[in-house]
Parts: sequence; structure tokens; C-alpha cells
Amino acid sequence: MKKPSKGNAVRTVVRGAAVLGLVLAPAAPVTAASAGAPGAAPPGLSCDTGKHAAGDYTGYALCRNDGSSPRTFRVHLVCGWSPDVDGESVTLNPGQSGQSTAHCAGLGSGIGEIHVRP
Repeated sequence: MKKPSKGNAVRTVVRGAAVLGLVLAPAAPVTAASAGAPGAAPPGLSCDTGKHAAGDYTGYALCRNDGSSPRTFRVHLVCGWSPDVDGESVTLNPGQSGQSTAHCAGLGSGIGEIHVRP
């Protein structure tokens, strides 16, 4: 049996690292630049989302009910190394506006994504 050459061993390591990179890439945190982008609002609501002036760990969803019946929403923060958190549920009558706020724990880099959920 022929002994593998040093070049083959290096190629195997490089291929393994490339595959590992592809597997781990989707788990990488989203940059803070995307945290201010509005999340998709539930039907009947128009919402703005962002980081609160208090810092990189507090996020909000400010929504207006454009529908003809009461609507409920809450903000959902993706917090990186810390567990994700949901804000308080807010119910709005037609034409009303309101805000839901949440705070990520102090671990990691703060808010990675902000979503609005029913």
C-alpha cells in the first residue's frame, strides 16, 4: 500500500475546513447594521423597528393599526449569544399606535435582528 503524500494531506485538511465553514456560516450572527431594518409586520399593521436610544441591547417595534379591527403585536429580538426575547403584547384599536420594547441580556454583541410578531 502506498503512503499518502504530504500534498494530499494538506488538500484534505483544506477541504475539511471549507466544508466546516459552509456548515457554520448560517449560524453566524447578523450584523448590527441589519437590526434597524423594519421587520415584516403582521397584516393590518404598519411598523417601524429599531434599537432604542438607551443602547444596543434594547429594541422596539412601533406600530399603527391600519385595519378595521383590533390587532395585537409584540417585538421579538434575536440576541446572539443570549436567549432571544419577546416584548410585551400590545393590542391596538383601529387608528391607534403603540410600542412594544424588549431588552437582550448583557452577553454578546446585542441585537442581531428585530421582528414583529402577532
